[in-house]
Amino acid sequence: MDKRMISKYRKPALYAGGLALAISIWSFNDDLFQISKNLDVFASVYKEVNINYVDDINSAKLVKTGVDAMLEGLDPYTEFVPESEIEDYKLHYVSTQYGGIGASIFLRDKKVYVSDVFEGFPAQKADIRQGDQMLKINDIDLAGKTNDQVSQLLKGSKGALIKLLMKREGEAPVAKSLMRDEIKQPNVVYSGMVGGNMGYIKLNKFLENSAEEVTTALIAIKKNNPNGIILDLRSNGGGILQEAVKIVNLFVQKGVQVVSQKGKIKEKNFTYSTVATPLEPNLPLVVLVNGRSASASEIVAGALQDLDRAIIIGQRSYGKGLVQQTFNLPYNSLVKVTVAKYYVPSGRCVQELDYTHRKDDGSVIKVADSSIHEFKTRNGRSVYDGSGIYPDVFIKQDRFANITQALVSKLLIFDYATKYRIDHPKAVDPKTLVLTDAEYNDFIKYLDGKNYTYNTISEKMLNSLKTEATKEKQFSEIQTEYDALKAKMASSKKNDLQLHKDEIKQVLENEIASRYAYEKGRYEANFKYDKELAEAIRTMQDKPQLASILKGVGDYKTIGKPVLAMAVKKDDKDSDDD
Repeated sequence: MDKRMISKYRKPALYAGGLALAISIWSFNDDLFQISKNLDVFASVYKEVNINYVDDINSAKLVKTGVDAMLEGLDPYTEFVPESEIEDYKLHYVSTQYGGIGASIFLRDKKVYVSDVFEGFPAQKADIRQGDQMLKINDIDLAGKTNDQVSQLLKGSKGALIKLLMKREGEAPVAKSLMRDEIKQPNVVYSGMVGGNMGYIKLNKFLENSAEEVTTALIAIKKNNPNGIILDLRSNGGGILQEAVKIVNLFVQKGVQVVSQKGKIKEKNFTYSTVATPLEPNLPLVVLVNGRSASASEIVAGALQDLDRAIIIGQRSYGKGLVQQTFNLPYNSLVKVTVAKYYVPSGRCVQELDYTHRKDDGSVIKVADSSIHEFKTRNGRSVYDGSGIYPDVFIKQDRFANITQALVSKLLIFDYATKYRIDHPKAVDPKTLVLTDAEYNDFIKYLDGKNYTYNTISEKMLNSLKTEATKEKQFSEIQTEYDALKAKMASSKKNDLQLHKDEIKQVLENEIASRYAYEKGRYEANFKYDKELAEAIRTMQDKPQLASILKGVGDYKTIGKPVLAMAVKKDDKDSDDD
């Protein structure tokens, strides 16, 4: 080609390149100007308010309020953590390890009571029990103290002496001296064998060493030659992404992609794959999830589903597909920022809420069903993005009756379990604990004179009818019928203790079991009522169905297609509001 012709085409390209560079520089400079301008405005507002406001202000609180309001417009996971809250942040997101006695507390009528005792720690060894009242800590009277103030008094360095004045119902106050220990609440809160010779691992969070704890539990279970493994991630809100990858690697071959994260900054884009030989690549595997299984839980469940390695049972998961990273700030503070979205092996992102495109009033919208895309698992099953992890086998979550919720919230179940432990000092096996009819009738007698008022849905609707009829000045016309219907409802409620006897007994047994065997007791007492667990055992015992699900035969070809799942999604959300 003629050099002049080449030159003819080259110059416009150079001009275009130069123009693009100029626009880029201008845009960059404009961004810098906007940042500088807005920071200047923020600082000036703060200065004028600090100088001129009619009353004294708390400068640190004022700035934190401003920063929190700024970040609130992004998403719930991007947050500022001042120096004063760093330790609490670490306990919540990094490691539940601190110096203390191994007990949690709650306030009632400005008095401090023990709500839970952790097995193997100083409180349990000193025979401190749930329901005991805590009167003093190191001679400091606790009357009127806040929950945070009491917690701070209980915490301290390992090996330090702490003096408690405790009171048990029906007994005189007792002084106890304890040596604080390093309290580490485990990620794996229960593991062992359940029905059908299945191994069961309950993982509550994905904080430091969670993969190591699951590994330890799995090694112990394998000694029993299990027929399958159940990994329970229900109500697990997530944690550290890398721990999730390691846990998937326990069941999946080396060199398999588990999750990728993609953000605005390319340097934040990573792909995480398995790097080790799996501990158990072949045994049937079930993962249990519910509406409160989020983030790292969804990575594990989603990856194992996409790789057709596990069957997911339960309810649709929460739908959090965002990745956060912490950045250090001056004066020992930090900010946690959402830097990317994560994608499980099929390529789908489970994020349900769209925080970028909000409504005009600022409220968050869901990803529309019309915007949800189809993806394929390794075996060709259809899965979908934008709505959490949908289970292969859906189990409708039961909602406790209003009376059961009232008995729990009014602490009457808690108080009766405390009384039961005092009246029955002999050890109880949670696995075989079943309240007799006589014991349940004793509980009903215990409720005499106690306040556990509650409104049924029917009563709420009736009250709403009265309100509307009164507004329209028509209530007098229907008052006779209203009063009669209200009286019938009140009479019907008297039967609720018998009508909902089975579920009330379930909650009672759970609470009583914890008085003898702590958190472990709760799980063991509840196994016989656990529908998802029973379905997991049944499914793994049914080899043809197990194979059909993983191969996508028939109804198992499509998992959670939006038009099919809409009604079930509503059921999930209704249950989550319980």
